[in-house]
Amino acid sequence: MASLIHCPHCGLRPKEEFSIRGDASPVRPAATASDEAWYAYVYVRDNPKGRVIEHWHHTSGCRRWLVVERDNAASHEVYSVRDAVEHQREVAK
Repeated sequence: MASLIHCPHCGLRPKEEFSIRGDASPVRPAATASDEAWYAYVYVRDNPKGRVIEHWHHTSGCRRWLVVERDNAASHEVYSVRDAVEHQREVAK
């Protein structure tokens, strides 16, 4: 059986309907930030093993961006899925 992801807009869908963009934890620097800050944001990334948060795009469904919290190591269990706009509002607080 295929892995399923619960899209907050479309319900339970197979993971093949989604594409992964990558890590959702970096915070974009201000436009006036130093070159070093932008370099770190664009190129320097941790590659953690275990529970991570990632941007996923529901390409074959609602086409919304989502933030998925999952285990990227052994189980690939999905812990939570939420709309990326809601995630950004929480981060901005």
